[in-house]
Amino acid sequence: MRKTYLLNIEGKNRDRLLDAAKHDIRKYVKRERSRPLPAGVDFWDFDCKFGATEADAEVVHFATLMGSVDAVASAGGDQFYVEVVTRHGHRSPRPQGSASTEGTPPGPL
Repeated sequence: MRKTYLLNIEGKNRDRLLDAAKHDIRKYVKRERSRPLPAGVDFWDFDCKFGATEADAEVVHFATLMGSVDAVASAGGDQFYVEVVTRHGHRSPRPQGSASTEGTPPGPL
C-alpha cells in the first residue's frame, strides 16, 4: 500500500479524515495478515515508510507508524505519505541459556 492522505479537504472534518486514514491502514494490515502463509514462513512482517510527501519518506518501524500519523496531525500537517509493504517473516531461535523459566520447578506437584 502506497498512499498519500490529505487532512485538509474543504467540507470535511479534519478529525474524521485522520480517523479514516488510520482505519484504512489498519484494514490493509488486517487483510494482509489474514492471507495464508507460504511454506517456510512464520508470520507476515511489514516494511514501512512514512513522511510528509513521498520524496521525503523515511523508514519507520511498524509499531511507531500510528504515532507518526498522530504527530503529523498534531503538528498541523496538511498531508502525509504512508508505504506499507508485506514481506515474509522468520522467527529466530531463542538462545539456549536465555530461557525465562530457569530455576523454577517443573510444573505443578
